[in-house]
Amino acid sequence: MDTLTQAALGAAVGGTLLGKRLGRKAVVIGALLGTLPDLDVVLDYGDAVSNMTEHRGFSHSLWVLILLGTLLALLAARFALARDISLARWWWFFILALVTHPLLDALTTYGTQLFWPSATPPEAWPIVFIIDPLYSLPLLIGIGVALVGHRVQRACAWGLAISCLYLLLAAGAKQWVEYRLAPVLAEHGLQQAPRLVQPTPFNILLWRVTIIAQDEHYESLISVFDGDHQPYLARFHRGAHLEPLALETRHGQRLDWFAGPFLRYDTERVDEQTTLLATDIRLGFPGFHPFSFTLARRDERRWQALESPRLVDTSRDLQLEVLVRLANRALGRPEALCPGDFVAPRWHIEPTADC
Repeated sequence: MDTLTQAALGAAVGGTLLGKRLGRKAVVIGALLGTLPDLDVVLDYGDAVSNMTEHRGFSHSLWVLILLGTLLALLAARFALARDISLARWWWFFILALVTHPLLDALTTYGTQLFWPSATPPEAWPIVFIIDPLYSLPLLIGIGVALVGHRVQRACAWGLAISCLYLLLAAGAKQWVEYRLAPVLAEHGLQQAPRLVQPTPFNILLWRVTIIAQDEHYESLISVFDGDHQPYLARFHRGAHLEPLALETRHGQRLDWFAGPFLRYDTERVDEQTTLLATDIRLGFPGFHPFSFTLARRDERRWQALESPRLVDTSRDLQLEVLVRLANRALGRPEALCPGDFVAPRWHIEPTADC
């Protein structure tokens, strides 16, 4: 999630646990702890692929944060002026303010390495977009009331409770979308195909479905207000014939570990040379994928892996027109937005105009 939301979450947790004893100090300390894991963004791992796949790594590890929280609790119990706060209370304060950050991140699509240094792929159980004002607003209002009023603990607890309720609503909406999707998957024989169901930007009403089927991938948009409207699956090329070439490169293997099967491969002609591109199609939505990387370059004879892949800007900004169409589609108007409206024609296998 965005830094402001993570700070607000840490502040709300801090105020709920120790606001009665420490007052506004608990809110401020919680906010600082809530932003601490994201300090890894200042680290440069040497190339674009490494910077993307190492983010939410060691600093988001539950083991690292539990160790850090335990150390901070021991120091607070020994040196803090508030001698009446027990070690156990300090421990819960530091641990929850820290670990709620990566746990919330894991509820987005990007992926979070909760169990670093284990080599398991990042965890992602997406039920909220990386920026969701309706999740953040209760937290911000709660800590705002806490900072200007006297009932710090109560205000923070209410903000935290409402934001947690929103997450429950998001999980329920996703289950409903999965239920609506099941008959369509059965009709196309895709029940066992890898799929990703995630909310579209800034809401939990409209959900994007991505399904991988060998050389193709399918996209669908499903709103909780769709009623009896049958979900439509748009088919796109995935460039799977280029996947073995990508996996011969170190960075291609790293992206495969990070994104699994949700990668699209293309070739692009630049400066009289052909380059191999890999795009993480989990992030953004069709036509607005922000992470495409050059993995290899072909000279007159053969492909050569690039030691320093570049991040290629193949996406566009979310303009007002697009946001309006997203909002209309979220309200259950299927004609407002088709899954492939903004992607290049070469992506399409079949038209999506009848979605």
